[in-house]
Amino acid sequence: MSRRTSGLIPDGGVIGRLPFEGEWLTEVSPTRRVPSHGTDLFGTTYAFDFLAVDDGGRSAPARSLRTVLATEPPELFYAFGRLLYSPVAGTVVSVHDGEPDHEARRSILTLIPYGVSQPRRIRQGLTAILGNHVIIQVAESPYYVGLVHLQRGSVQVSPGEWVCAGDQIGRCGNSGNSTQPHLHIQAMDSPDPYAAKSVPLRFDEFRQRGPEQGAPWSLREQACPEQGSVIARL
Repeated sequence: MSRRTSGLIPDGGVIGRLPFEGEWLTEVSPTRRVPSHGTDLFGTTYAFDFLAVDDGGRSAPARSLRTVLATEPPELFYAFGRLLYSPVAGTVVSVHDGEPDHEARRSILTLIPYGVSQPRRIRQGLTAILGNHVIIQVAESPYYVGLVHLQRGSVQVSPGEWVCAGDQIGRCGNSGNSTQPHLHIQAMDSPDPYAAKSVPLRFDEFRQRGPEQGAPWSLREQACPEQGSVIARL
């Protein structure tokens, strides 16, 4: 059963910097429930999903008949192709690229069959779930951070490479188990998501506001972005 309280996010874990620029919606956060994605599989207990949005909190510029009835091209969404940066200093331990970026799904007519096919993707293995991704071991730490669902052909780092916080690692995509372009990010105690246990991930300094247009910003430090909030770097 999910534990619906941010008070159960333990101390410790990883503190990093926001891995993107601009305004992003916190679509999934462990502040709403733990495990945040409804499962502890693949080290996702305290994972986040972030969508790039405009001033009105929209992840794409418009809706159409296709939005209601069919799939949509990933290029339509603000997050697709946006630069992503390492949230931590450390060593790249795992990289995967080459998986296709799928059509996006906002229609319930396309989301239902996609959900039904989830067990098949799990059986296909990690690349069907993570898509293109980078896993970094945090410097002087036993923990790792994974950035998932990257755009095909965008990964800029290689295993064994040292990165600093803020170094470009790739672009946001819609590969793997993803219904629209977004960044999935998580911290864990192993580079192998099959074996990993999730650890909390917090961000050092960022601005946060409600999703409604014109909502006031507040400063957050060493905190988990709240479910449904819009966040941005200082």
